[in-house]
Amino acid sequence: MRFIFKTDYGQDIKLAKHGGHVFWYSLLGLLLLAAPWLFAEYWLAQLTFVLIYAIVGLGLMLLAGFTGLFSLGHAAFLGVGAYTQAVLTNMGLPFPIALALAGLLSAAVGIIVGLPALRVKGIYLGIATLSFGFIVEEVLARWESVTGGNAGIHVKAPQMFGWKLSSGEEFYFLCLLIAVVSTLAILNLLRSPTGRAFVAIRDSEISAQSMGIHLARYKTLSFALSAALAGIGGALYAHKLSFISPDQFNILQSVDLLLMVVIGGLGSVHGAFLGAIFLISMPQLIALSKDWLPAAIGQAPGLQGLVYGLVLIAFVLFEPLGLYGRWLKVRTYFQLFPFYRIGLFKRQKSFQKSDRLK
Repeated sequence: MRFIFKTDYGQDIKLAKHGGHVFWYSLLGLLLLAAPWLFAEYWLAQLTFVLIYAIVGLGLMLLAGFTGLFSLGHAAFLGVGAYTQAVLTNMGLPFPIALALAGLLSAAVGIIVGLPALRVKGIYLGIATLSFGFIVEEVLARWESVTGGNAGIHVKAPQMFGWKLSSGEEFYFLCLLIAVVSTLAILNLLRSPTGRAFVAIRDSEISAQSMGIHLARYKTLSFALSAALAGIGGALYAHKLSFISPDQFNILQSVDLLLMVVIGGLGSVHGAFLGAIFLISMPQLIALSKDWLPAAIGQAPGLQGLVYGLVLIAFVLFEPLGLYGRWLKVRTYFQLFPFYRIGLFKRQKSFQKSDRLK
């Protein structure tokens, strides 16, 4: 098992805690850079979708995993970013400017949603964000002069400084760059006082407020940052599909996004990427397994929803920390073998005394 001997206070906030982090993440970076030459075009497209969903997942992870505010209408922010990018790009704006405006407009919409939601929490917050998702979907369908209505709208290929990203490899590198920048931004945010305030609010609002943390300000900021990342992901999503319509940003998309962060592992940046891999790979695995199942099961229209529901129930009951939590247990098992104890990660019911006042 690895022991880290700390010699200065700065080691607590370093991104790489030890040399193993540097080695493995460098190896992962080289693999991602070489992906266009290692994978076929189809799998490269799937990897691009993983990066796009990971960007959106980082935003939802910041809101749900680190601030404790659940959103059941997060696909609305995805749709706002996608349609903003489509309209501005079709008007001739350069890709970077349109992408920045898509993120800013989504953040502004996030603030509008976050302000009324400050007075509610738990399931009532979920209902409020769900209602907002229905409103945005209806606006996208009815505002035909701008969005094209239910007929949808075509999106031009991204273009900046006279360079048109027309190939899948070029767009993959663009998504990879934005995903890396977004990840570094979230990691640095979590090390800052703002990130620590988010975590304090998640653990106990009463304790956070007693320490001088302004709940309304930080909750609104969390909504804005989460919506901004969702808007950026939506902009990339629109370019990848080249055609978008309102039904692509419905309640099912919001449930998929929430499912992604829950299964990936709430409260971890790794969980956003693991959840994105799950969300993209699971339909492929279900499609491949249909040939091995009886026709009555393999051709059933609700097979994918049934599998998603069973997987979610299994994770909630047996692995609430998600895929990343399971990886931590497997890694610790091999590090401590043969001295690993079964109850090492046993869940303990704990609460802070300030919560008794609720």
